Amino acid sequence: MIRKEDVFPIGRIGKPHGVRGEVAFHFDDDIFDRLDSNYLVLEVDGILVPFFMEEYRFRNDSTVLVKFCDIDTQEKARTLTHCNVFFERSKAEEEDGDDLSWAQIIGFSVVDSSSGHPVGTISSVDDSTINILFEVVTPGGKDLLIPASDDLIEDVNTHQRTITLHIPEGLLSI
Repeated sequence: MIRKEDVFPIGRIGKPHGVRGEVAFHFDDDIFDRLDSNYLVLEVDGILVPFFMEEYRFRNDSTVLVKFCDIDTQEKARTLTHCNVFFERSKAEEEDGDDLSWAQIIGFSVVDSSSGHPVGTISSVDDSTINILFEVVTPGGKDLLIPASDDLIEDVNTHQRTITLHIPEGLLSI
């Protein structure tokens, strides 16, 4: 069984395309292409299910048309519409190494390099502006925004799933 903490989101399935069972897959992360993956994990009715790809072709820089195995009609393809698409963390970490995407670090723990204490867990990454921010939830449930600047990141440990940051004094008390 695939657990939610074992995957990270990479996109969403759109409408069926044609009558052969192809679907439009709108992606935020092209890791499935960089690692030549033969399957994607879709969330179907709240359950994470692997779907093997027969083929895919890029429609533009954020959409591919995917033909999944055993999805051979427009009706079957329609059942996948709006499904969230995920990629397995373990496969990404072993093959992708230090080249992590923002989506892959969701769930990592943030550690303050000055004190060595954990600050919280990254719940999402706001990359909608030029100043990228980690959205961090503390153990007490408080939400923090911490800059995701290369100048502040001291270490990323993919095996322990931690990011060590040099957090400027006073930032955590804002």
